[in-house]
Amino acid sequence: MKTFMMKKEDVKRNWYLIDAENKVLGRLASRVAMMLQGKDKPTYTPHVDTGDFVIVTNAGKVKLTGAKMAKKVYIHHTGWRGGLRTRAVSEMLEVRPTEVIELAVKRMLPKTKLGRAMLKKLKIYSGSNHRHAAQKPKPMEI
Repeated sequence: MKTFMMKKEDVKRNWYLIDAENKVLGRLASRVAMMLQGKDKPTYTPHVDTGDFVIVTNAGKVKLTGAKMAKKVYIHHTGWRGGLRTRAVSEMLEVRPTEVIELAVKRMLPKTKLGRAMLKKLKIYSGSNHRHAAQKPKPMEI
């Protein structure tokens, strides 16, 4: 018996809608990352993007466990001397709630061209409205 390898021409992608209200950030992000990679399908192939499109709504209402709301800090460097920038997760949820979920999912995906292509299939909205009704996304409970 030969090993099955999916070809990119044969991939059939679905659209899923996930409501992030009162969901734990890490558990939500890991489930979304698996769906974007296609690891939840029996046709998963590591070198082919077999994942589905995922729409996440209510990004600003995501929960964090423990003392992460007060202690978790996002750090990035501008590249210039003295350019270390830090921002607390509570501030990020107020200013850019979509970026919190995007960073969590991005850091769970492969750090390659394939991972960047997978991230493009993720659509995040801070409210409950989205503009992908024409794709008829299936609601998914996590």
